[in-house]
Amino acid sequence: MTTATEYTPFAVPVDGGDLAGGVWHPDAEGMPILAIHGITASHRAWLLAADALPHHRLIAPDLRGRGRSSGLPAPFGLTQHADDLARALDALAVDRVVAAGHSMGGFVAVRFAERHPDRVERLVLIDGGLPVPAPEGVPPEDLPAVILGPALERLRMRFASPEAYEAFWRRHPAIGPWWNAAIADYVAYDLVGDAPELRSSADPDAVSVNALELDGSAGYAEALAALRLPIDFVRAPRGLLDGPPLYDPAVIAEWRERLPGMRIHEADDVNHYTILMTDAGLRQVLPVLDPKETPR
Repeated sequence: MTTATEYTPFAVPVDGGDLAGGVWHPDAEGMPILAIHGITASHRAWLLAADALPHHRLIAPDLRGRGRSSGLPAPFGLTQHADDLARALDALAVDRVVAAGHSMGGFVAVRFAERHPDRVERLVLIDGGLPVPAPEGVPPEDLPAVILGPALERLRMRFASPEAYEAFWRRHPAIGPWWNAAIADYVAYDLVGDAPELRSSADPDAVSVNALELDGSAGYAEALAALRLPIDFVRAPRGLLDGPPLYDPAVIAEWRERLPGMRIHEADDVNHYTILMTDAGLRQVLPVLDPKETPR
């Protein structure tokens, strides 16, 4: 596990307050990696990846409305996240990065590349970033509940103790069976408030806003199709509940045609969470994040 001396938390000014996060390996000489978490997550989702990438400065924010940035006000849209990240890089004196996004973080990475193209070397989209079409017959406004399901419900739940929150996660079908120290760290960091009213740090309003943007609306699909930089997409074969994948093969095929230069990587035997937060998933993602690194 990464030592405390290699990790530095930050809080940098953005519209409405400070954006929080952390930097691992601040003196590393490789291309910095901007690591962007998912829709209800925090920067601590990248702990294992940071530990495995000692040659890169890994900059991981808590997006507006999540983690220690949960107090930041609206707007919460993808473009606001992208501009927050640019401000963070300014404050940290970082000019250019590999932008890596997991889940909704992939969508933020795409908007960041659209709005700040001179700052992005390439994109790595980990089971996210490609539009998620609403299932047939599902109105767009119902898409958040369909895609996120229990993840949205969790944000309105209250827990009597840290142990109760950990027990909730240990019962999660996509998390519990693969429990490890990095997941325990991630869960503990997410918990805020006072007992017996402890809760997730993620703001339900922020999450709901972003969930409505996952279908590629508001010009997102067009922005993605217009990108002209190297893009790697890594697909998890199982989804948020360890069942059907987030991305149907037909969606992958469509975007392979629209972005013929995009490299598609099919991960094996992981789900939407474990692709990033377990050693089994990281072994498959690591060569995409840095082709020079040897999988552990």
